[in-house]
Amino acid sequence: MLFNSIEYLVFSPIVFLLYWFVFNKHLKFRNLFLLIVSYVFYGWWDWRFLALIAFSSLIDYNIGLLLEKTDIQKKRKLLLYTSLLVNLGFLGYFKYYNFFIDNFKIAFESIGIQMEVSSLQIILPVGISFYTFQTMSYTIDIYRKKLEPTKDAIQFFAYVSFFPQLVAGPIERAKNLLPQFKEKKQFNYDLATDGMRQILWGLFKKMVIADNCAVYVNQIFDAPQDYNALTLILGAVLFAFQIYGDFSGYSDIAIGTAKLFGFNLMQNFATPYFSRDIAEFWRRWHISLSTWFRDYLYIPLGGSKGGKWMKVRNTFIIFIVSGFWHGANWTFIVWGFLNALFFLPLLLTNKNRNHLDVVAANRIFPSLKEVVQISFTFMLTCFAWIFFRAKNFTSATDYISEIFSLEAAIAIKPIKIFCVILFMVVLEWRNRDKTFALQFSSSQPKVYSRVIYFIIVFTILVYGKFELTEFIYFDF
Repeated sequence: MLFNSIEYLVFSPIVFLLYWFVFNKHLKFRNLFLLIVSYVFYGWWDWRFLALIAFSSLIDYNIGLLLEKTDIQKKRKLLLYTSLLVNLGFLGYFKYYNFFIDNFKIAFESIGIQMEVSSLQIILPVGISFYTFQTMSYTIDIYRKKLEPTKDAIQFFAYVSFFPQLVAGPIERAKNLLPQFKEKKQFNYDLATDGMRQILWGLFKKMVIADNCAVYVNQIFDAPQDYNALTLILGAVLFAFQIYGDFSGYSDIAIGTAKLFGFNLMQNFATPYFSRDIAEFWRRWHISLSTWFRDYLYIPLGGSKGGKWMKVRNTFIIFIVSGFWHGANWTFIVWGFLNALFFLPLLLTNKNRNHLDVVAANRIFPSLKEVVQISFTFMLTCFAWIFFRAKNFTSATDYISEIFSLEAAIAIKPIKIFCVILFMVVLEWRNRDKTFALQFSSSQPKVYSRVIYFIIVFTILVYGKFELTEFIYFDF
């Protein structure tokens, strides 16, 4: 069920009304209701995979209880490894089985050994990369004794399957989201209206920015040999805005929807294209995944505490694993490797934490130095996005080689899409210190915000794509 579908337009108001007027009086009934509607939401794609998420939830719920009952380290490690094996086993089978089989076959055939194995027709369950990481973090935190397990199965199952963020994040931590299922909720008008604004902004980014960019991006990336260098550069830039509008748009709708039900999810994007270096970009892009890998992979490997070799090793591991998390294709691994390369000079010169504040804080315009830094970081990001978007490694390298042919004419002139991108960029720049672009300060006249709302709604109705297209990260 897509956020921009007619089905969801019917589903969400019904759930909202039942939640507040029927089921919110009793905590157990409320959580059971959220669990049922979340399973309905997830099962809308393919009901067969409900058993998968239910089994994953059941395993980690019981392992959490067993971890609390024992202090014997061997037993605790066995329980933790069981959780990791089950979750990563499901993820590996559904997402990576064919990748490994195909590459092992190619490797052995290159040395003259024929392997009689074939790939399988495996359907990738929507959101499996997100909810498996969510349940694993729960078990790991209990193992580390940073979290006490919940003894309420309904609360835990509802936490894992909470429908706003189930299929594409944010990847929530139990210490943030799970306690919210234990609270008695009172309807908060200010929180709900803030949620509605964030949903509106998310729909604008998805339906106007991402889906309109996709028309040109698909056209250019499907046949790069037909276009000149500047058009190919344009295609890479448009894809940068497509994936940002698509993924951050989903996050905005998810976070905004959660607010309607009295829940607060973590911020997943913080104007990443205003970053002054690649380290800042990764602190602002897909924050829930970046912090997950930091806490559960990078720091356990030693983080930045060791010598230079350990820092370099850990940096490449976390970026390459992050790339592989996105999909079973060498293009994602190369994308991760490139980001590690971009990050490396900052790490080795101890400049990777230079930009922890908001760019041009307390100023209307950035300095010339900041403009150069932002432009260079965006250029590096767009270059890496070519590998992310390409169908395979050869397509990516062909695309890049065509760019360096340096033919100057632009074959495609998407004037309208650049106008709406400029509108988005200006609005996000003005509110870059907020969690999303439609959070206006009380000092601003109400007429200003109302004009902005009108422009956004009008643009969605006139220029938005109403043909249903899945969000990009549903494939991950």
